[in-house]
Amino acid sequence: MTSLTPTLLNQALLNPRRIALIGASADEQRLTARPQRYLRRHGFAGELFPVNPRAAEVLGERAYATLADIPGEIDFAYILLGTDNVEAQVTAVAARGIPVACILADGFAEAGPQGAALQARVLAAAQAGGVRLLGPNSMGIVNSHARTALTTNAALEADALPPGRVALVSQSGSMMGALLSRGAARGLGFSHLIGTGNEADLTAGEISSLLLDDPQVDVVALFLEAIRAPEQLATAARKARDLGKPIVALKLGRSPFGAELATSHTGALAGSDAAAEAFFRAHGILRVTMLEALLELPLLVAGRRPPAHTHRAVSVMTTTGGGGALAVDALGVLGIEARKPDAAAAAKLEAASLNAHSRLLDMTLAGTRPDRVMAALDALRAAEDTDLVLAVVGSSAQFRPKDAVGGIVEGAKAPGKPVAAFLAPQAEASLRLLAESGIAAFRTAESAADCINAFCNWQAPREIQPATPPTIALPDYPDEADAREVFAALGLASPFAIMQDKPPDGLRYPVALKILSPDLAHKTEVGGVALNIPDEAALREAAAAMRARVSAAAPGARITGLLVQPMAKGLAEAILGFRQDPEVGPVVLLGAGGVLSELHRDVALRLAPVDLAEAHAMIAEVRALKPLTGWRNLPKGDLEALAAAVVAVSRLTGIAEAEINPLIVGRPGEGVTVADAWVVRG
Repeated sequence: MTSLTPTLLNQALLNPRRIALIGASADEQRLTARPQRYLRRHGFAGELFPVNPRAAEVLGERAYATLADIPGEIDFAYILLGTDNVEAQVTAVAARGIPVACILADGFAEAGPQGAALQARVLAAAQAGGVRLLGPNSMGIVNSHARTALTTNAALEADALPPGRVALVSQSGSMMGALLSRGAARGLGFSHLIGTGNEADLTAGEISSLLLDDPQVDVVALFLEAIRAPEQLATAARKARDLGKPIVALKLGRSPFGAELATSHTGALAGSDAAAEAFFRAHGILRVTMLEALLELPLLVAGRRPPAHTHRAVSVMTTTGGGGALAVDALGVLGIEARKPDAAAAAKLEAASLNAHSRLLDMTLAGTRPDRVMAALDALRAAEDTDLVLAVVGSSAQFRPKDAVGGIVEGAKAPGKPVAAFLAPQAEASLRLLAESGIAAFRTAESAADCINAFCNWQAPREIQPATPPTIALPDYPDEADAREVFAALGLASPFAIMQDKPPDGLRYPVALKILSPDLAHKTEVGGVALNIPDEAALREAAAAMRARVSAAAPGARITGLLVQPMAKGLAEAILGFRQDPEVGPVVLLGAGGVLSELHRDVALRLAPVDLAEAHAMIAEVRALKPLTGWRNLPKGDLEALAAAVVAVSRLTGIAEAEINPLIVGRPGEGVTVADAWVVRG
């Protein structure tokens, strides 16, 4: 990091006026000629300095043999040379005192240890000279309002660069162009497009903070392959809340395959995507899962703040029965109800002679007459138990765009809850009319549901206080007995004893017997668990048999003894885990417990630590724990004790992974019992 102030960084990075193009080609067909061509093509009025030792002139502009030959100060250097030349050029940039350099080349940290070492040297050279780096592997920046098309992305071959009020920060350079072209086709422009690449220095979070300060930016959209520097992204999210400028994110990595590398059930269940979801939720960042949704959601949330409470319900009006049903179905899959009009909405609908008794207000016969559509919208926006109104439009959107969406445009002008539209046909003109009016419009029912789900999940950033748990000494290779000592220090002690060959005195039979080993996280898979052992003789026999089974199944495992505990009874089994996620930091997980926990994947996950209110919210999310609330007159469980356990485990530090599975939940007043535990040192 350098002492470059945010104001100077903002100017040099986002609105440079004197740009050096290191390695600019005089051949218009080459990729390294694109930045110069695009800058002039789209009206950049600043100064350009091509650096090319083999040409006196590049594309009509004077060229310079070296960076040192350029007169005057330079704001931004775009290094267009190959990987092997980057380190020397960054050193030259630092020598010239240029505040920002962007690296196009790949072959750095993403290419393995040698590339990572090269990236580290390049970053060190930049930091030594006070240079901020964008990339490596960056396709540059676009500032549409300043006409700065400083990029190699071929989407800038387009004749026009439509401006907008959404800034895009993308770790993928190619997706910058994809989103630019998709947006332009439907009248959606961007204020900025920034390709961050590897983020060796400047990260998506830090750049988002800069963009939020721009008065021409209403929403920041993120295309992420990974969450790097989460603390910087969290800082940007807090600024977004304070300024009322939402951040919308699409993050890759929803595949479960990475979970195979985890040692515990918690590691598998709290995979990188689940942890990312918890991060976005905690910090008030709206997350979508579809590329179209990243374009469509910003207009739905621009100028708005997270609602204090959402109903996860919408009002739906439609001029196409099939299209309306399609939207209702897509919403329902994500747990969002298309709700019948409440008393307030029904009264207005009846006054307008419209149907007030169905969860889908079918306007097919009434058509798209603006006055009828406006009356319907006004009525549905009056409902007190929905979050927004979705208007579904049929074929008229394709052939009579002004008539089809005119009523929506006019009706949405009145203040109130959001109005959005799903257009069933291919209707580019109608999409443009809605975009020009600031109304979110969806091309598919699935992207509509994705966006509305993100809106309903939106909440203000949660303040997360640092955890201060008791200090717990652990051996280098802890077994279950050590793990139980960790949880006991957090107030979650359950009786157990350790045996080698002779059963301990004073046991309360029946008991459970388990192998003790720092190498066996899943004891049942190697025959390392025996239940309901009735007496001492049976315990001796079970212990000998267990040692033999485990030795045969896992001959390399270190055996430290056997653990004996009384059989515990309760109303339900939960899994309670903690994990240091490599992207977002500590997370706490609660879910359906037992050996089938990974199969059911019925879990709630949060950034750690949490308070009691958040712990109770997690309990409410786990379907398997619903009976403990007294559902259908079933016995109630000790949910207060369970919530307290969640809070306690969430406050762990210095631990890589920790887990209780199962944690047995008793009746009110009986508390919770640790039936099995696991811990991995940090």
